[in-house]
Amino acid sequence: MKKNLFVITLLSLLIAMPVQAQNRRSSIALKHGAHRVGKRTDAEMQRWREHGLGQFIHWGIYAIPGGLWEGKYYPGAAEWIRSWKEMPKDAYDNLYKQFNPKNFDAKKWAKQAKDMGANYMIFTTKHHDGFCLWPSKYTDYTIANSPYKKDIVGQVIDAYTKEGIDVHLYFSIIDWNHKGYRSSPPVTTQDSITYNQFKEFTRNQLIELLTNYPSIKGLWFDGSWDKAWINEAPWVDELGNELRTMHPGLIIGSRFRSDEFGKRHYDTNGDLIDDYDQTWERDLPNSIEDLNGVDWDCVMTVPENQWGYHSEWRGHIKSSYELIEMMVKAVSLNGNFVINFGPDGLGNIRPEETKLTKEIGEWMKINHGAIYGTSYTDIKKQDWGYFTRKGNKVYMCVFNVPLNGRLRIESPKGGIKPLKAAFLSNQQEVEIQSAGRNKKNSSLYDVVIPESYQPAEPFVIVLDIDEISKETGEYQQAKI
Repeated sequence: MKKNLFVITLLSLLIAMPVQAQNRRSSIALKHGAHRVGKRTDAEMQRWREHGLGQFIHWGIYAIPGGLWEGKYYPGAAEWIRSWKEMPKDAYDNLYKQFNPKNFDAKKWAKQAKDMGANYMIFTTKHHDGFCLWPSKYTDYTIANSPYKKDIVGQVIDAYTKEGIDVHLYFSIIDWNHKGYRSSPPVTTQDSITYNQFKEFTRNQLIELLTNYPSIKGLWFDGSWDKAWINEAPWVDELGNELRTMHPGLIIGSRFRSDEFGKRHYDTNGDLIDDYDQTWERDLPNSIEDLNGVDWDCVMTVPENQWGYHSEWRGHIKSSYELIEMMVKAVSLNGNFVINFGPDGLGNIRPEETKLTKEIGEWMKINHGAIYGTSYTDIKKQDWGYFTRKGNKVYMCVFNVPLNGRLRIESPKGGIKPLKAAFLSNQQEVEIQSAGRNKKNSSLYDVVIPESYQPAEPFVIVLDIDEISKETGEYQQAKI
């Protein structure tokens, strides 16, 4: 009897222990939180996941003032100039009457993006000012009523699609031009009626975009942080479902909606809302642990914080090698990297951006194998650069060559063994030397760079690897 009582007591403790010991994911019942836990597994999302490099284009009538008004410099992001106290609202709202980008050539833009190595692009159909670069039938504030008149969105989609670049459309929820737009929740009955009209207007425009341009791959939302929009979680969720039904495979990031408790990006249970994490704006994670096991991308400006065209870039301007390193870091952590461009009021890609596309493109022509379709590998990062992986190939993306010319590889027990190493650029083999083990019983290897090799830019070495489930070394780690 005592023995049976002991067994029952022990079983009771064992059953209770996991509940107390493990950190369990919350399980609050949500109607409008994440509708899926874990990554999408369909072909459309897998294609997006393998893009590696993308292009963002911010363009609209804000390119006409270009961050200046009557000789005064606007210190903010150029596309926000209408909100500046020095910018008369009526003057801004009539800029569309001057918008005639005679140098705009969508085919030239697309060719440049292709040469840079971009596999997808995001294009601003409508920014916060409400001006539409397509001839929307739901407002007069469109490209059709400008001197240019022609559909810019359609031209961009056609040109980029022809180059094999997937197109995603940016759409701002904020619309300063629509009388029904509110940033705060409606208070009066009349406010509610007017805001409902704005909601229906927004729905109509999104349906119009999907109807007019069925070849697009996704929608990229902005301005969804307003409390008025957050309070409409059930309606926004229903709208998202409607858009997905219209366009099977549509990709929507985490900026579109919130759950019923007002949580954006990640719901109250900590699960990702929609298809990929969009919180990495002008920022990169430091480790795989920062990423919650979800898909993600980073959108990055060339100057500190300029998206639309600003005629005066001030502060630090990123070089092509800085952007390449950011891209490699993103891909090494299972992300995509998207570089922003802001054409001027005539439709020209600015010379500084053109130079960057050329330099990045030259690097990508040689090293794209380390970027496209590659992913994270569980090999400890070293100070010389980053690892990416595809199958039995590991790519060592080198940005800082140690003075001793040795690139260290630390493979955890049960990890990988490098069999062959060669420069990606010319397939010249380089020597691999064993460097023993460390205290963690990880196997150490050095890839030895020839003294004669003096790189002028970041380079890639390809490792052919062997998976090993149990390693035996030349010696055992000494016990202390």
